[in-house]
Amino acid sequence: MFEAVLCTVRRIGHRTIDSIWRMGVAARFFLLTLLHSGICLRRPHLVIREIFSAGVLSLIIIVVSGLFVGMVLGLQGYETLQTYGSEEALGILVALSLVRELGPVVAALLFASRAGSAITAEIGLMKATEQIAAMEMMAVDPISRVVAPRFWGAVISMPLLAALFSAMGVFGGYLVGVVLIGVDEGAFWSQMQAAVDFREDIMNGVIKSVVFGVAVTVVALFEGYDAPPTAEGVSRATTRTVVTSSLAILALDFVLTAFMFRGV
Repeated sequence: MFEAVLCTVRRIGHRTIDSIWRMGVAARFFLLTLLHSGICLRRPHLVIREIFSAGVLSLIIIVVSGLFVGMVLGLQGYETLQTYGSEEALGILVALSLVRELGPVVAALLFASRAGSAITAEIGLMKATEQIAAMEMMAVDPISRVVAPRFWGAVISMPLLAALFSAMGVFGGYLVGVVLIGVDEGAFWSQMQAAVDFREDIMNGVIKSVVFGVAVTVVALFEGYDAPPTAEGVSRATTRTVVTSSLAILALDFVLTAFMFRGV
């Protein structure tokens, strides 16, 4: 009995130490990425190509998901507001829900699932096929040539995708609330414009999306660069990217919301 408890404690200790060690290595990896970003920023075509890969290729899922989320918000919000006779405030509910919370969070989760997993798989396969080792042998720094362009491309893409998600969500709420249900169009837009504040709502949502983009990209790059050079290792790294990124997004969302809106 005592040996079983001791083995359990030892196993927990090993996993805790390993997790702390990986966090430290990931932080060092992030700092190295920032320090080696000068070369890729002087060659903007590398970043533009990664913006296309991470951002443009994610447009369909972002736009379609934003539209349907906005339509669901329009339906649910109308049913709730109708109880209190405040159907004209539907625009406020849809806009604030999307700009403050659902836009950055859901867009980041979709971004992690689509672009983050692709980044991890791509870098993991480059490592498995020894392309990373070949770069090192040719005196080409893989951090500045492979990692940094993907980092900046994804970080730039994430706020733009979140903004498109929120815009399509507002449009979806308009379609359901105004076109289908019959809420007054003037009240829908005018109350939305009066209630949504640029600094308190829109800018805070942009800050959230930037933080989520950095977190998702760092996790995806680190997992791909640290993946064992086997098919199973790349598969596990891709899975860890989606799980870790999703948990990081939700945890950071709570922290940022507590700081941003505590006085609202």
